Amino acid sequence: MTNDQTPQWGQPERAGSGQPGSQEHSGQQQPQSQQPDGQAPQQPYGQQPPQQPYGQQPYGQAPQYAQQPYGKAPQYAQQPYPQFVPSAPIPRDASGAPPLWAPWYGIGFLDAVTRFFKKYARFDGRASRSEFWYWVLANAIVSTILFGGYIAGMITWAASSATTVDEYGETSTNGSVPVVGLLFLGLYGLWWVATIVPTFALGWRRVHDANLAGPFWLISLVTGIAGIVFGALESNPAGAQYDRPDAPPAGPTAGGHDGTGVPTA
Repeated sequence: MTNDQTPQWGQPERAGSGQPGSQEHSGQQQPQSQQPDGQAPQQPYGQQPPQQPYGQQPYGQAPQYAQQPYGKAPQYAQQPYPQFVPSAPIPRDASGAPPLWAPWYGIGFLDAVTRFFKKYARFDGRASRSEFWYWVLANAIVSTILFGGYIAGMITWAASSATTVDEYGETSTNGSVPVVGLLFLGLYGLWWVATIVPTFALGWRRVHDANLAGPFWLISLVTGIAGIVFGALESNPAGAQYDRPDAPPAGPTAGGHDGTGVPTA
């Protein structure tokens, strides 16, 4: 107690000591309290336990390994996603046309029709949107002419034919065979047979240009709207994986080497 009757906290006074909290100095050693293993010693009432330096673990506690800072997710070994590495540019000839194994972006109408028949049954490689839609336009024009000629020929034949009824009530038609109508019908059938394979191959290459597998084009055989969707897909540079460049022609090339790389004399 102080003079103003305010209690002071701390260690109690021991008998025989003139100072609060003092210890007797005698020949006997004060017994020390024993703490169980693995527990930190208890501190006197009103005193704070000593703080450990940063990065050190208190005595008796197992060290904590691989702890992440608060608020951050643990970082694991992450592998980057595979990225497409563009290859060399597509070569072109003197006229600006790429080889047949490569797509032709920005092709014209006549070149698209010619290229369609040159790549008759070629399912490898890619086809640009202009190659696809120009052929769709050309096929629509030819089909309309041929099938329209058949319809016109049949109408003309029907109009020129006269039907008579004899005295016995039997009807007869005076007229020739509709040669014109049958001719256009035959031409339309030949056109369809001649273009079915290259048209299928063109659609196969069109989905390649969008970096899709060729069998996706089979969906267009079930529903026609799928062919329109595939034809409108944007080109994807990763579709170059479906290209099959032609082997270089044999014979001497620049640098004194033939097509196989063997030096020539």
